[in-house]
Amino acid sequence: MTTRRRRNTQTTPIDATGKKLVIVESPAKARTVGRILGADYVVIASQGHIRDLPKSRLGVDVDNNFEPTYVVMRDQRTLLTQIKQAGENAREIFLATDPDREGEAIAWHLQESAGWGGLDTPPKRVVFHEITREAIEEAFQHPREIDMQLVNAQQARRILDRIVGFQTSSLLGRIIYRGLSAGRVQSPSLGLVVERERAIESFIPKESWTIDSILQKTDSFDTPNNQLAATWHSVKGESRRTVIETEDDARRYESESTGATFQVAEINTRPVSRRPSAPFTTSTLQQEASRKLGFDTRRTMSLAQQLYEGLDIGEDEPIGIITYMRTDSTQIADSAVTETREYIQEHYSEDHLPDNPRTYSTTARGAQEAHEAIRPTSVKRTPDSLQDYLSIEGLPSGLFQLYKLIWDRLVASQMEDARSEATTISIDARCKNSADVYTFRATGSVLIFPGFRSIYMEGDDNEETEEIQNLPILSQGEALDCLSIAANQHFTKPPPRFTDAALVKDMEEHGIGRPSTYSSTIETLRERGYVERDRRLTPTQIGLLVTDKLSEYFADMVDLEFTSKMEEGLDSVSLGDQEWVSLVREFYDPFQTALEYANANMPRVNLDEPTDEICDCTGGDQCTHTGICDSSMVTRQGRFGPYIACNRYPAECQNTHSALERTGVPCPKPDCGGEIVERRSRRRGRPFFGCSKWPDCDFLENNRPMPAPCPECGSLMVHNRQNKAACTSCSWEERIPDISDEDISD
Repeated sequence: MTTRRRRNTQTTPIDATGKKLVIVESPAKARTVGRILGADYVVIASQGHIRDLPKSRLGVDVDNNFEPTYVVMRDQRTLLTQIKQAGENAREIFLATDPDREGEAIAWHLQESAGWGGLDTPPKRVVFHEITREAIEEAFQHPREIDMQLVNAQQARRILDRIVGFQTSSLLGRIIYRGLSAGRVQSPSLGLVVERERAIESFIPKESWTIDSILQKTDSFDTPNNQLAATWHSVKGESRRTVIETEDDARRYESESTGATFQVAEINTRPVSRRPSAPFTTSTLQQEASRKLGFDTRRTMSLAQQLYEGLDIGEDEPIGIITYMRTDSTQIADSAVTETREYIQEHYSEDHLPDNPRTYSTTARGAQEAHEAIRPTSVKRTPDSLQDYLSIEGLPSGLFQLYKLIWDRLVASQMEDARSEATTISIDARCKNSADVYTFRATGSVLIFPGFRSIYMEGDDNEETEEIQNLPILSQGEALDCLSIAANQHFTKPPPRFTDAALVKDMEEHGIGRPSTYSSTIETLRERGYVERDRRLTPTQIGLLVTDKLSEYFADMVDLEFTSKMEEGLDSVSLGDQEWVSLVREFYDPFQTALEYANANMPRVNLDEPTDEICDCTGGDQCTHTGICDSSMVTRQGRFGPYIACNRYPAECQNTHSALERTGVPCPKPDCGGEIVERRSRRRGRPFFGCSKWPDCDFLENNRPMPAPCPECGSLMVHNRQNKAACTSCSWEERIPDISDEDISD
């Protein structure tokens, strides 16, 4: 189940007497929808799920067709009572939760918890993919019943996740330490990160050499754009490029090419047409927001949620300015296509508009084509027209930038192709002291017509992408002067570690999870301490250990193909092609066999690390020793990070204290004398930085301190989330150079 719960802040009674009661999920959405519907409606927020499986036990009767036991969440009980009372007095009840399986399940749980399922006139289900007056009025004109196929697909997902998570997490807690978890989506996602790390560790670089030259048109010193870069390709007459593998060969070719005469032998030009990218899905939005804006997946989805749920943009009422942000479809409504094409026709030259509307097919496995892609609710709301509204104080930063990204992508998707000419120039190098002739090659491109590139160009994950050079105008047979020539050594590089965006892309390609789970899965991996994020995701030792144990005892849990087939099975349930109990049974039987074997055979893992500290505990109510313990203290891993404990803990001695990671940076508070140490939040396990003299000193900082002080004012510097060295007192900041993949492999 994806996390959509919000703290219950509803305390006043809900008076829906004689009115129509509408239930949505979030307070922000409730405010926007309520203003659109008017005084005849009362719109309230369920604040996510009202009920769920119990926390303290499995809650699934595996011997009775996996019958779930749902309980109303403790912090939702008061709200449920108020919702039931409001429903008793309302003329009609509408369940308007989000338009996906999770939203359908929330609507069903609301109906069942409130006892409305057996009413002569049960609640009506309304679905809208954008929060605009037109979309909401249309939805309320065409209500339907709850779709039990979608509900059963979500139930199957929740039950599968509980069966896996509850039992394997308990096992991991027993053999390693409490607080660890495993999951049907979480574990194969971690497996991708671990597999990439192992590939980096086992990577053996291969050496190669290039002979690189800078050539210039003869007698054109004062002519602009008169130079080109060309690289040794082969001995003349050979069609395939020769890979230079040794320094001896490289130095020989370099020596023989030095002093050679260079002449243009052949010029080949071919037209290249590039089609625009499809409108955004959840996955592609997260990837592009990471590449272009530096947002992690959680920030992207939080901002998108606000753009969807409604904002004040100077119109008669707050309005949602993008469509629903959890989707794997690239389709857009015909009305949106028409509006976008009209905008292009009005604001760009005629050449920018294709003769026919563009359509896109969704490549994601199990994509729900009934949904739309993420797009502006109206292309007429241009980024420029909304910038002042999306950048006001009190709103989170990044709203405008994300909206502009979504708007640009939609408009570009209906534009004409970008057209260019790709040119390859073959150059003869006639050696001075031999009869050898070598071929050098230069490549370049000329943009003929920008098309969609007038507004948008998709980002690239490939850090090695070379800039395409603009070539001078040359003719066959033309002589060239050699300004420089050099042999350069290269080594192949290991695959890079995942960014958030790259991991989401791999999850989607392998059919792991769904749009609603990508972001929460990555955050779970971080909060469990399985990965660390410093621009890229690196598995921790505990992440490696957990993956190895699961691979050994629960191979299916980390098998990508098996996980993908389960997702396809859930899609079949949502379409009514498979019964949900049979799908769960298909998974459960082999899983239970593996679980029983693991419980009997998986050895306990000892992660204790000795320290030079001696336990000075003098005993207590829960200690079995008398006098000073005098045992060794060890570093142990716990739910909230490492801690120091007596090696007799917990059976004989209760002595423990926190293990603080020192940074070597002094506390910036005057006359403190403490040192900044890394701590972890007990609630989420996230790192933060505080003074070693806490609670006497209350200094706190979320970003990692840097040893060098600010060169401008001498205050504390930190490494912030934008990968910059930033001063905590003044505005001075400087971008931190990227770590190369070569450094990563070391």
